[in-house]
Amino acid sequence: HVQLVDSGGGLVQPGGSLRLSCAASGSIASINAMAWYRQAPAKERELVERIISSGGTNYADSVKGRFTISRDNAKNTVYLQMNSLQPEDTAVYYCNVVVEIWNYWGQGTQVTVSS
Repeated sequence: HVQLVDSGGGLVQPGGSLRLSCAASGSIASINAMAWYRQAPAKERELVERIISSGGTNYADSVKGRFTISRDNAKNTVYLQMNSLQPEDTAVYYCNVVVEIWNYWGQGTQVTVSS
């Protein structure tokens, strides 16, 4: 069993920054990928950015140049640095970890971008 605790959300003004964190614990001997997804009201959950075990990343076009994913393997933690936030980035952000073939999700953290 794997536990994920994500944190770092909050209220920020347009143009501001936030850093999300997600710490994984439990049976995590082989993490294949760590990612952040988001879900805005009345919309489907979408991939924001993913980092795989080799260090390669892929991301949504809407966050290119603004968001950066990184991971600390020693701490089994993944981060999402979000800069130049815009109102359309408002959503609940979920951490996702793939261990072997299994998907695990964090509880979600709310990000609200508003003046």
